[in-house]
Amino acid sequence: MRIATYAKALLGALAAGLGSLATALTDGTITPAEWIAAAGAALAALGVVYRVRNRPTTPKPVPSVD
Repeated sequence: MRIATYAKALLGALAAGLGSLATALTDGTITPAEWIAAAGAALAALGVVYRVRNRPTTPKPVPSVD
């Protein structure tokens, strides 16, 4: 198991969760509902970003023009 396999999904979940918490902090406090929303955003991002395939690491051959 390589962390690179999951890094994209983990960073996406972190960004979504922190973004939701930053928005929740605009009034100076975080309610239980806002914690649940932040967790839901992080879990949704984790699942969605994990399902998106990474670009192949080997380049496709370029057809030659003669």
